Amino acid sequence: MNEKILVVDDEKELADLVEVYLKNDGYTVYKCYNGTDALKCIESTSLDLAILDIMLPDMDGYQICQKIREKFYYPVIMLTAKVEDGDKIMGLSVADDYITKPFNPLEMVARVKAQLRQYMRYNQPHINECSEYEIRGMTIRKNSHKCILFGKEIPLTPTEFSILWYLCENQGKVVSTEELFEAVWGEKYLDNNNTVMAHIGRLREKMNERAKRPKFIKTVWGVGYTIEK
Repeated sequence: MNEKILVVDDEKELADLVEVYLKNDGYTVYKCYNGTDALKCIESTSLDLAILDIMLPDMDGYQICQKIREKFYYPVIMLTAKVEDGDKIMGLSVADDYITKPFNPLEMVARVKAQLRQYMRYNQPHINECSEYEIRGMTIRKNSHKCILFGKEIPLTPTEFSILWYLCENQGKVVSTEELFEAVWGEKYLDNNNTVMAHIGRLREKMNERAKRPKFIKTVWGVGYTIEK
């Protein structure tokens, strides 16, 4: 383990604490206290994951995340004191996970590990593995992490891509919420976990899916989700 992680937070004591816990687990940490320095690090360093505070003195974490998404596919975790549902939805619309302050540093490390496991799993080549699916005007390519819908590229986060890819791999089958969560996040599913539903909702929004009659990702009530053949 020597993955490179960017930590961006203007609360220096918090950034230092996150750095200590990550380094104790063997990660290489790049620490910035503002967005300007963070953007320089993003351009000059080959990173594996970024942890971004939303409220920064010179720009917000959403702007930094958008800059990352212009070139890179590695996971992004938003770190913030905002706890309203609207803020969480906004955070998950651009990032892969959302942690509210105050938080348990051990939980933060666990979230980092889960995101990296997911990212590595869906970026490791496997012999004779399908690398592309074409379904009714949608093309999804694993090697480039791109989804093309009716000729237009859809910007997906790594988590959104992983969800869509797993459903395409299991096209014609109903995938339970529990199975989808454990396959994508690599963690045990717990009851009342709305994480999958939130990401599916955002994925449908990006694909311009109608809520009542979606063309691609369909809900099988009480069971899970499916992409029909």
